[in-house]
Order: sequence, then structure tokens, then C-alpha cells
Amino acid sequence: MTAFFAGTTGLLQNDLKRVIAYSTCSQLGYMVFACGLSAYNVGVFHLANHAFFKALLFLSAGSVIHAVADEQDMRRMGGLVRVLPFTYAMFFIGSIALMGFPFLTGFYSKDVILEIAYAKYTLSGHFAHWLGTLAAFFTAFYSMRLLYLTFLTETNAYKKVMEGAHDAPIAMALPLFILSLGSIFIGYLTKDMIIGVGTDFWGNALFTHPQNLTMLEAEFIPHYIKLTPVILSNLGAISAYILYNSYSTELYNMKKTPLGRGLYTFLNRKWFFDKVYNEFVSQEVLSIGYNTTYKLVDRGLFEFLGPLGITRTVWQNGRLLTGMQTGFVYHYTFVMLAGLTGFIAIVGLWSTVSMYLDARLVVLFVASAGFVYSQYTSEK
Repeated sequence: MTAFFAGTTGLLQNDLKRVIAYSTCSQLGYMVFACGLSAYNVGVFHLANHAFFKALLFLSAGSVIHAVADEQDMRRMGGLVRVLPFTYAMFFIGSIALMGFPFLTGFYSKDVILEIAYAKYTLSGHFAHWLGTLAAFFTAFYSMRLLYLTFLTETNAYKKVMEGAHDAPIAMALPLFILSLGSIFIGYLTKDMIIGVGTDFWGNALFTHPQNLTMLEAEFIPHYIKLTPVILSNLGAISAYILYNSYSTELYNMKKTPLGRGLYTFLNRKWFFDKVYNEFVSQEVLSIGYNTTYKLVDRGLFEFLGPLGITRTVWQNGRLLTGMQTGFVYHYTFVMLAGLTGFIAIVGLWSTVSMYLDARLVVLFVASAGFVYSQYTSEK
């Protein structure tokens, strides 16, 4: 469901990096449902493969943004293939690896996840398989849409931006080139070692219950099931290119219809998850935080028992004590005698009085008396 949700959300995003970010969420969905099927080794394998082409895509996006004066909206780009040919080549390699194009890195892990899901022969397994297969179509669609709007269509950028655009310098190009090699070859080179049948690569690091070992079963599922994700990926890429290249006016007119506007808004605004979070979660939490934990607890109870309360109590009691400094010796003598008498009385009668006193009640009484006294003095 995560792969499907993020895949559909990425379809109509306009921020270059946001499309790639939702693609990351979608691929995380693949990894998680691989682990949910107890194919932990395949999930980690897809994580490692995904690192190469997703790092390549993000760094290539950084190269594009750097070249067009920090612009990230794909609708204000276009025509960059003539200005940034190397970056386009790197972006293209990362995108088709992400699509799961045959014999590139993404193909060797994503398709295995889908095959294992189908080979589970359970309702949850097939549910994950078909949602993941649909997510593969959406992945290819938004990847080709990104490539077309950024590099292939006629430019919508300002003239000064295009005049100043330049390809990646060597410090940016070298990491892209290294990651492109990983995006092409790393899946093919490590597949048998990491997830091959009978491999001891993981040793005892990962344990899978024998009844969940479906890797061998996945080898013998029907061929059309294996080919479906590849066909849908290619179909998604081709349909995106055709729609945006030949039917852009029709797409725009469709977006202006009530249904098209609603669908565009729904997907562009991420299924309204942010709206739900902001209105029903964030605002409630902020309200509780301000009215309860901040005003009542932090600025109320903690301040009363802590710095502000102690400061006020000491200051008010200090004023009372200064009033007791009368300057008459007989006043001081009386206070000393009264205090000494009270102390001797408490010590002499303690064995009798302590039988009827509870220390906890004494503490509560002293605290209550102090609170009442402070309230009384503050009102005065």
C-alpha cells in the first residue's frame, strides 16, 4: 500500500526533488513488504541496489538545480538535454534503473520481490504483488514524465537562466559516473551472491523459517506473471512520453474539467494526508500543547514550584522578615525565648506526640500552609 500510495502521489508532483522523494517512499514500500513476506535478504538487496540509482537521481537533480539557478519546478525547465547532455545521460540511467528496465540494477531486486510475493500463494501475498505491480507502472510513468518535462520538451525557462546553464563540473560529474556504473552493473554482479538459491552470504545474520523460504518456488511461477511488471513498466514510460509529447493540450483540457481538477488536486496534494495531519492532528496537538502543557504545566505549575514561585516566596518572606527588624532588644529577646521554649517542648514531648503524627501528613500540612500563606501575601 505504501508503494502504491507513493507511486500515485509522484505522478503529478511538479517539484523535481519531490518526485524523486516520493519514488523513494514507493521503493521503501517494496522493501517493507519483502520483509513482511519473510524475504529479508531480498529486502536488504533491494535497499543496496536502490542506494545506487536513487543516489544517482538525487545528485543528478542537484546538478540540474545548480545549472538552472536553483529552480526546482519542472514546469519552468525543459530543453536541458542540449545544455546538460552528461547530466541527462546520468538521469536517464538512474530513471530506467528505477523503472526496473531489464538487466539494470533495479530489475534484479524489484522483480524478485514481486515474484516472491506471488509465490507466497496467500491473499496478503497476492495483494502485495498486484499493488506492487501497479506501482511499477506508476514508477515508470512519473520517471519518464520527469525526464520529458526537465530535458526533452521545449524550454519554459527564462532566457538568462538558459544562458547561464552549464553541465556538471568534474567534482559533480565524477560521483555521478561512479553511481551510474553501480546502477547498471551492481544488481547483475551481486544477485547470485546475495539472494541466490543456496547462498551462504548472510550466514546466521538473517534467519528465515523454513516454511517461508519461497525463493525456489518463485522460480517456477507462470512466465506471464514474471513479465507483467516489465511490460507495465515499459507501458508506463511509453504512455508518459506519448501523452506529454503529443497530447499535452488534451491533458491540460482534461485537467480543467471538474473530474480532472479533482483528480489532479487529490494526487498533487498527496491524497490530502497533509491536510488531515494539519487539521486533525497537528492543530489539536498544538492546541493541547499551548493550553495545557505550556500555560497550565510549564508556565503554571513548574513556574509556581520552580524559579518564579521560589523567587516570589523568598522576596515576600524577606519583606516580612525585614519588618520584624524593629531595633528593640526586648523584641529580639522575646522571639529567642519563645523559639527556645518551643524547641525544648517539641524535644521533650516528641515520644508522645510522634505516636499521633504521620510524617506524610506533616509534609502536606506544611506545604499547604506555605501555599495558603503565599496566596494570602500575594493578594495583600
